[in-house]
Amino acid sequence: MSAHRSPFNTRVAFVVETARRLHQYGTAAPRLEMAVSRMGERLGLRIEVWSSPTAIILSASTLDATNAAALAEVTQVMRLPPGDVDLARLCRVDRIADEVIAGTLDVEDGFRQLRALTEPRPRWWWPLSVAAFGIAAAMVAVLLHGAWVDQLAAGVIGIVIGQVTVSSAGHPRMAVASEAIAALLATLIAGAIGAFIVPLALKTVVISGLIVLMPGLALTNAVREISTQHLVSGTARLAGALSSLLKLTFGTLAGAQILDLLGWHALGAPLAAAPNWIEFPALLLGSAAFGVLFQAAPRDWPLVMGAAIIGYLSTRMGTGLYGPSFGVFVGGLIIAALSNLYARYRHRPGALLREPGIILLVPGAVGFRSVSLLLERNVHIGTDAAVLLISLLVALVAGLLFGDLLIGPRRSL
Repeated sequence: MSAHRSPFNTRVAFVVETARRLHQYGTAAPRLEMAVSRMGERLGLRIEVWSSPTAIILSASTLDATNAAALAEVTQVMRLPPGDVDLARLCRVDRIADEVIAGTLDVEDGFRQLRALTEPRPRWWWPLSVAAFGIAAAMVAVLLHGAWVDQLAAGVIGIVIGQVTVSSAGHPRMAVASEAIAALLATLIAGAIGAFIVPLALKTVVISGLIVLMPGLALTNAVREISTQHLVSGTARLAGALSSLLKLTFGTLAGAQILDLLGWHALGAPLAAAPNWIEFPALLLGSAAFGVLFQAAPRDWPLVMGAAIIGYLSTRMGTGLYGPSFGVFVGGLIIAALSNLYARYRHRPGALLREPGIILLVPGAVGFRSVSLLLERNVHIGTDAAVLLISLLVALVAGLLFGDLLIGPRRSL
């Protein structure tokens, strides 16, 4: 049956469920609203949608060119938790929507397939996710020029943080405090290793161990939403990212105070940095971990890895020419252009390249350092770090916007 011939309420239910899934799987407000509105037009509906990190308001009416000002026939309000990036399920939502629009899949069957996406992941996925936390943390320690022991300690801390994060997923009360708990544990573990086993570069190890929890991607999406006049969504997302930074900072400061009370002090100066040749193997292994952390399908892991590596290398190239801000701008521009090119010719979501491609560009660690310094009353250096954070965010968002201008996106996701 053609999608246009399906009952009005059936088509609206499909659009509402699609919007819910897109939000759940980490789609930012501009792309979600554009995707849902365009899909509604293809289904013979006029859709008005408003999205924020915690809610969607959607109204629908029959598409009637002769009466464009008609009142909405249905209005749906959905209260939702903030979504997490899930590339595999995002691709499935995109495929289902395309098949329904093309008429190869009935609207009712498409709705049932969307509902089926709530099935839990296999048991083997969760240990793999915990391991990915550790691998990503160790990789960041390498990129921050830590010593071998710093990399090993960061990996161990990353595994602990991954276990805390996975365990808190099914416990809402624990999830609210999970960032603070993770930061506290990271600081205590790093301090204990540095005091009793081997000297560590404490700040490098803690930042690396917590890197997956840093809200750099949320900060970037917030600034991008604000720059595209999605002011409510951008402001709410920015507040959420700052809240995460404060919780991480509180946990770190509390851990440092406990270490001081216990008298656990570093054994000596940190060891020398590991050789430079380890950087590329670490980047290769760490980018594979991003395939798991972004919940991509295994067949898309090489794509995720390639995007992360290209984003990092292009940023390093730009940084070597004119400094960090220019490097981040170049990286954002290249990743945005490549993701749009991929979406245009492969007919799949550009998020498969865009999200992992900018993950090593987003300045979450800079934001964490800025808030930590300010709370320690080191106002001068903390303010400098905050200015650097703003300049990097603006440069990255500008790169993404210019990339969209260079190669326009034909698909919303």
